[in-house]
Amino acid sequence: MEGVINADIEQETPAKDVFIAPSIHVEDILLGTSYTHHSPVPKTITQDALIECGLGVDEAGRGPVLGPMVYGLLYLPLASHRSLLADAHHFDDSKVLTPAVRSSLMQTLCTPGSELYHNCGWATRVMSARDISAGMLKPAGTYNLNAQAMDATIELIKDVFAKGVNVKEIYIDTIGSPSVYQKKLERIFPTTMITVAKKADSLYPCVSAASVCAKVTRDAALEVCYRSYGLEDTADAVAEGWGSGYPSDARCTTWLKRNMDPFFGWGSECRFSWGTAKDLLESKASDFKIDWPTPDNDEQAMRVTDFFLATPEDDGDEPSELSSWFSRPVTEAMF
Repeated sequence: MEGVINADIEQETPAKDVFIAPSIHVEDILLGTSYTHHSPVPKTITQDALIECGLGVDEAGRGPVLGPMVYGLLYLPLASHRSLLADAHHFDDSKVLTPAVRSSLMQTLCTPGSELYHNCGWATRVMSARDISAGMLKPAGTYNLNAQAMDATIELIKDVFAKGVNVKEIYIDTIGSPSVYQKKLERIFPTTMITVAKKADSLYPCVSAASVCAKVTRDAALEVCYRSYGLEDTADAVAEGWGSGYPSDARCTTWLKRNMDPFFGWGSECRFSWGTAKDLLESKASDFKIDWPTPDNDEQAMRVTDFFLATPEDDGDEPSELSSWFSRPVTEAMF
């Protein structure tokens, strides 16, 4: 895991290399809202509904404390799976491609008239830091990151089927145990051959391409968040900013420390459920403390019905005017 994180830090995209793809919905990102983006179904597929397609899924940004986690999906005719993606355009795991190469591939994929645009459909699910944390910090029944990731993957694939694409093979980079994950997907998509594997982004070109879609979208989303602070957007400024967003990146932790509000912490770009954020908030806590009500504190809680159904206390106190009104017949109360 450490090697993967270090690779992401080394491959952090400078501002000058960020391609703003159609999957960047600025308003949703700034509001901290999760959303899904789908490209048009390519003409190669719409012109022949029976054409068999392969589909790959991968993610970017699972470990950072800043920014969204993005799931990417790409599908294309099986006949051109390797020849188009691997041989012609040299897609590979996004972490081994330079930022410039990733952006160039994504830009080509989004350019009408290109071979990639004509043959490939793609989609992303941007899972905001706010929603990730809200799920993980639920007071009852934590919605953990694996469950959120699996749900995002399943919904993306269902969307593609709903568009009428004849998906025959699915390849996915694993979450946890490959066999357990694969069996669950096979129950949901019983007519499709499914392969869940470790390092799938290095083994299957459609997963490699999906990882590029995810990575470029995350990099651009992180850049949108950074610029919302009104900071300079030059490459040098971003390099001195929050960097990759990973807790192990010194730029990230330095930014968090320097820009933390002692009461509110940070904006919607931060995953408050991460230990890094929790520790900083506790170490630099405000003098103000909040005791949030919990479901277990029933003795102190007031119910709405208490105002209407209360009876006089044993000490002889008269009932309140409001409780008397609603506990007596209307005719009696008025006359």
